[in-house]
Amino acid sequence: MQLPFEQFPALSAIGTCRHVFTQRIPGVDVSHDKAEVLRRLDAAHREIRNAIGVGDWPLLTAQQIHSNKIAVADEVGSALRPDHEPRGAASLSGREFPGCDGLITSQPGIALGIYVADCCAVYLIDLQTPAIGLVHSGKRGTATGVVSNAIGQMIDRFGSDPENMIVQLSPCIRPPHYEIDFAAEIARQCRALGVKQIHDSGICTACDLGRYYSYRAEKGKTGRMLALIGLNPTIGN
Repeated sequence: MQLPFEQFPALSAIGTCRHVFTQRIPGVDVSHDKAEVLRRLDAAHREIRNAIGVGDWPLLTAQQIHSNKIAVADEVGSALRPDHEPRGAASLSGREFPGCDGLITSQPGIALGIYVADCCAVYLIDLQTPAIGLVHSGKRGTATGVVSNAIGQMIDRFGSDPENMIVQLSPCIRPPHYEIDFAAEIARQCRALGVKQIHDSGICTACDLGRYYSYRAEKGKTGRMLALIGLNPTIGN
């Protein structure tokens, strides 16, 4: 059976990183709370990570509280919270960092992960440093500028230049299934910071329940897509 995931042409063309966006996993009952749903999806997500060659990389995820806070992964297997206090909680396949909705790093060989089911997973790639980021941005996160904050953190931490960055927006809910087009607002915020290469999948998760999970369309009883990105281990060596 073909593994249910997709990759974005703009990111696949970059030799410095690996990425994936999982789709609906057939045969998995997702009519449970989020923690149980992620447990049920974990085996399939592990298989997909293995398929793209990152199965043995540490997986770092964010708690995702609809904030604009970003954590910085400064070395393999560890990270800094926005208040610079090193902390990490065990997650299914790696470590989850509390109090944030995005992760950035310049370290190779680690995978950044975000779970979404209508919100947008925003992939950030600085081609020059190189450095990457992955952000969970829905209605509230977009309104408070979570992606703008992540780009600002990449500028401050890594010396990233927005003109050298590529931004990729994942499938997410869009009008008319949702009252706000936050994907368009994310793109606008990126352009305002000087990002020139912005790619949007243009896909609405609520429009295709055969391929994607949708929190709104399925009234909260649904699964999660895993967005993932990591810098190749050869980078920086």
